[in-house]
Formats: sequence, structure tokens, C-alpha cells
Amino acid sequence: MDTDAGRTVPAERTIDRSSPTPYYHQLKEILREQVTTGVLKPGDQLDGEHELCRRYGVSRPVVRQALADLHREDVLDRVRGRGTFVSQPRTSQTLVQFVHGLYDDVVAMGRTLRSEVRQLTVEPADADISQRLRVPPNTPVIRIARLRYVDDEPWVYTVSHVPFALAPGLLKEDLTDQSLYHLLQERFGLQIQRSDRTVEAQQADPQLAKDLQIKAGDAVLKLGSVSFTADGVPMETFVAYHRGDRSRFEVSLTRSAKASSSVPLVRLV
Repeated sequence: MDTDAGRTVPAERTIDRSSPTPYYHQLKEILREQVTTGVLKPGDQLDGEHELCRRYGVSRPVVRQALADLHREDVLDRVRGRGTFVSQPRTSQTLVQFVHGLYDDVVAMGRTLRSEVRQLTVEPADADISQRLRVPPNTPVIRIARLRYVDDEPWVYTVSHVPFALAPGLLKEDLTDQSLYHLLQERFGLQIQRSDRTVEAQQADPQLAKDLQIKAGDAVLKLGSVSFTADGVPMETFVAYHRGDRSRFEVSLTRSAKASSSVPLVRLV
């Protein structure tokens, strides 16, 4: 333990090289802990990539993946030409949506949807995923990263997580042309009863811009979701980054004494 102006400060965590957990995942959680404990505060600038590589003894790709994940989870913000900063707290607004995914929307419009599956792996749930899925940290979850094309044009980059215990056979499935929701229901008996969803505007980082074939800094619509079974068990969560020039979210509102809202629907334009 170190001391700082009369108070005790925990020693900085390091990479555990004997652990099977990937280095980028460990570094991500180290940086997240520094944010949640107040070591790094909103608006603070992180050290550069080279300094992070030196301090934690990892390669530049490891640092970049950890920073990219934290950026996509709104823990960090990247400012072009200035660096990486701890995000300011955000105000959220609840949206309610028909419980179906992009696959159903695209098919209903007579268009084609296919997915380039970038990742289909098991990993330990980090703090963000464990909170969303209401499982203990490090619980095995299936991570599904997909670049999704509508009529052969890149449209949305999606990262989904499903508890491994609910659908272990999912690792053997080909999700190129299948709806994840349909698959979870038909193969694993997991039927979505409701989903809690949020939407916000964001700027595309260089990697996301490359995937979606837009310019870095262009607007994307970030859709977050947690889906539940009839018993209220979280069965899937995702974050999806839609091209701002190709998608919009439409919301149908009904007046209610309880101010309950909305039926958002993804429309492709």
C-alpha cells in the first residue's frame, strides 16, 4: 500500500501473466477500476499508448484493444489530436421497442441481411457485462462480434453477449445468415419477453469507421440492449453501432398516465 497526502492508496494492479485471461481484458479492467475508484476522474487524460505499453509490459495491439473496448462502453472518450480522456457521466433516456432485431426489420422490407462474424468466443464477463446480465464478474459468457451488411453494404457493427450456461451450443452455430434471436428461441428455448434499450449519438473511431466504410468522426447511432426471459432472467445483451447516414430510429408514443412510452423501430433509409 502507498500513501498519498495522509491517506492509504492501494498499490496499482499489474498484468497477471500466469492467468488465462487475455492481457487486453486484464488491462481493460485495471483501467476501469481506476475510473470507478476515482484514481482517474471524468475529464482526466490517460497516458499515451507507448507509456501504457511500458508501464504494463504489453504490446501496442493489447493497449489499443483495451482502450477501444472502454471507448465503446463509454468509459473513455477519444478526442482527435488530443488523446484519450475519462468520459463525463451521461444522462440516459429509456426507450421501449418491439422485441425483435435488425434481421426481422430487414426481411420485412424485402432486403437482404448477412453477417461477417468477427468473434464467436467464450470470455469472462467484465464489470460492464456482469452488471448488464446480472451475473458475477468472470462468469463465462459468449461474445459475438458481427459486422452486418444490408444489401451487401456495411450497416452496423454489433457486439452481443449471452451467458454461456444458457446456450453452450451457440459456439457451433453459423450466424452468417441467421437471426440470433430466432436461434436462441428455436435451438435453446430462450424466448425474449422484453428488452430494455437505449440509443445515443456517437462519433466513429478509426476502426469502427473502417468497418462501416465511413470517415472517422462521422456520426453513428449507438443502440444498447438487455433482453429478458418471461421469468425476468437476462439472456442477452448487445451494443450496436449503426451508420448515421443509413439508419434512423422511429418511436411511436402513446399518452399514458404513467408516462410509459414508446415503440421504437429501426428503419433503413
